[in-house]
Amino acid sequence: MQRATELGQKERGKIWHRKPGSSAGDGIIVNVVHNVVGYPTKIIRFLHVAFDTAGEAFIAGDHQGNIYVFDLSRNSFKLVQRTGQACTALAFNLRRKTEYLVALADYSVKCFDTETKELVSWMKGHESTVSSISVDVSGRHAITTSVDTAQLWDLDTFQRKRKLNVNLSVGIQRVYFLPLSNTILSCFKDDSIFAWESDTLHCKYQLPVPDESLIHYKSFAVTRDGRALIAGGKSNFLHLWCLNARQLQRIIQMPPKVRTIRHLEFLPDSFDGGSSQVVGALSQDGIMRFINIQTCKLLFDIGSLDNGISTAAVSPNGHYIAAILEDGSFTIYNVRALSRELNKPPPPLVKIVADREKTEDFKNVSVPSGLKMRVTSGKVERSWRGRTAGKETKARILKPPGTVLEDKENELPAGLNKKRLRAQLKEFGEYPEKYRMFIWRSLLQLPENHASFSSLTDKGTHPAYLGIHEKYPIKSRKLLRILQRVLSAMAHWSTIFSEVSYLPLLAFPFVKLFQNNQLIGFEVVATVVINWCQHWFEYFPNPPINLLGMIENILAHHDKELLQHLVKYNITSQSYAWPLLETLFSEVLTRSEWLMLFDNIFSNHPSFLLMAVAAYLICSRSPLLHCNIKEDLENFFHHRNNLDLEAVIKEAYHLMDSTPEDVHPKRMLDDFLPLTKGQYPIFNKYPTFIVNYQTQERERIWQEELNYLKERQLAHELEAQSVRRQAENAAWYRQQELLQEAEEQRRKILLEEEQKLVDQRMRLAAVNREMKIKELQVLDTAQKRFLKYQQEQQKTELRRLDDEIDRKICVILFSLFV
Repeated sequence: MQRATELGQKERGKIWHRKPGSSAGDGIIVNVVHNVVGYPTKIIRFLHVAFDTAGEAFIAGDHQGNIYVFDLSRNSFKLVQRTGQACTALAFNLRRKTEYLVALADYSVKCFDTETKELVSWMKGHESTVSSISVDVSGRHAITTSVDTAQLWDLDTFQRKRKLNVNLSVGIQRVYFLPLSNTILSCFKDDSIFAWESDTLHCKYQLPVPDESLIHYKSFAVTRDGRALIAGGKSNFLHLWCLNARQLQRIIQMPPKVRTIRHLEFLPDSFDGGSSQVVGALSQDGIMRFINIQTCKLLFDIGSLDNGISTAAVSPNGHYIAAILEDGSFTIYNVRALSRELNKPPPPLVKIVADREKTEDFKNVSVPSGLKMRVTSGKVERSWRGRTAGKETKARILKPPGTVLEDKENELPAGLNKKRLRAQLKEFGEYPEKYRMFIWRSLLQLPENHASFSSLTDKGTHPAYLGIHEKYPIKSRKLLRILQRVLSAMAHWSTIFSEVSYLPLLAFPFVKLFQNNQLIGFEVVATVVINWCQHWFEYFPNPPINLLGMIENILAHHDKELLQHLVKYNITSQSYAWPLLETLFSEVLTRSEWLMLFDNIFSNHPSFLLMAVAAYLICSRSPLLHCNIKEDLENFFHHRNNLDLEAVIKEAYHLMDSTPEDVHPKRMLDDFLPLTKGQYPIFNKYPTFIVNYQTQERERIWQEELNYLKERQLAHELEAQSVRRQAENAAWYRQQELLQEAEEQRRKILLEEEQKLVDQRMRLAAVNREMKIKELQVLDTAQKRFLKYQQEQQKTELRRLDDEIDRKICVILFSLFV
């Protein structure tokens, strides 16, 4: 029964009101409709959807410019933006998780925030409709594509970095980033495909155009590991390209009813390691068919002819499909309900090969035009031009009655068979990379005791591993914390593991390999310790002398000359065998070699590890025999050497088969025993009294050190207090001295001032005297000048009188003569 949710005018709410089950055959979780209030038949059409990086939430935009966020993990939706224009493309996988990009009908691209609902940036530059937005794996760069140009943006500054212009006669179909690389793939309307460096935009390569007639590519999809590209267009053929080999890998023919491929999406799988094997192809009839690109088997389809799908998006975790329908609503599908086979463990890897040419790996390049595969709903059909139409002949294999019990013993969890895995391993030398972790978990039969592991981790970091960062300075802080947590859980599980100095070296490769699942990492280390480290701790704290003696016996039986050479230079088994055992070969092998070796170790009896050590020595006999210096011989087992690991593994199998019973370590080592379910077993295979004594001694030393630290702290405090008092006394005396000095200085200043005052008074008296003398002199001068002036006045008056007398005499005389 289909569940529907109407948005109406609601700005937030629940996506579904009843938790949907995963048993429905159609896989529909809910159908979301944005109807107009008061007009039930009028629907506001959704145009695009885009998932976030986690795959648990997505955004959807309608033709009125409303942007909604749908959180599937919280069963909630909310309206985060009203842009006022129809959106043409969306992107929700930016570095800042709350930000998203939306391309609008006015040819612009805007960045909004879902929490604050604010505009972060407005990017302009396109002159036609933006058809797609691609964001790189870091979330820092984006490519926006229109028919005439593609533009590269820096999402930290929202500045345009590059621009790709093309001729309108050619036209851009799509430009996007390849996952896990710095490569940009551009697809044009003439079916040409180019790869570019994102930093420099230099062309790296061009995929060759197929010799057949053009199918006019319309849609493209790339696997998560960026190794395969699939393209479709105006035909029912899909072209599968191998990007590593840069050649056409395969041509897949869809059913005859498919005439055009409108959209392609790869469906991620938890077991594929990024090389997705399932692709969804949306055709012109509105049906999206999901097929396996290896077997070309039709797994399931979604959509209907009455209300077909216009576009769809698959969540990055492969759990959900959001499909926009032709009526404007969109439907959310549960992938687990659609195909339970996709979530099952991979089938047994050992199969009977009828024709080697037909079972070549997908990664091998094969481009003959005749190799075409049709999509079928049942068995795989290859070379469809010459297929046979007849009934299949089924073969029945009769088994002896005695093999039933053996097969039961070889059965592993998840449907695997140990005997078949060994046959596969002997043929190929190692397990497939993408299935290795799953196979290891099955071989070790891990119980996954979540409650027991949680009780161990809840005890916190063990005191023995508080300072592990000082002894093992790992660059990755996350990996260091995980290693510390796993080692602490081991120490809480059994006391011996808080005393074993080489436990970090032994556990580190497994912790690094399973760092995303600490429970599995812990159980792998515990299983290895219980089975492959048998009798290691009987002579603790010394190395396992009994096991080292076994290796020495094996070496004496198979290569006595090498053993004598080592003994000649005083190189004991503690120097040539123990370094390999305590690090489990991680110090002398590369990662790929180490994984290959442990594929074989986990698939055999625990004694195979000791045989591998002996095989490593025997295969290294040539450089060892030519080495005559003890230090060089010891360093040989602590560094990577130029050694063929396949030869070492082959020699180990030879030693397993050819070693006599009295020398073979298998007689002293128990068979593989997995961890018990529910609670972990008690581990006490070590000298308890030594460990207890060391623990007691450590606690005693720790207590004494604690007391010493307390006393030292008290002494430091007393010393600090004494120093403080001395400083205070010195400061007081210094202050008194300064005050006395200041007082004397003030007295000197007063005396000087008084002396200056006396001098000034004396100078003032002298000045007064001088002023009085000058005043008397001035008065005397003035008096003299006045007397002289009076004399002059009198003389002038006398002269005037004389002149008057003379004038009058002259007048008288003149008058007499007249």
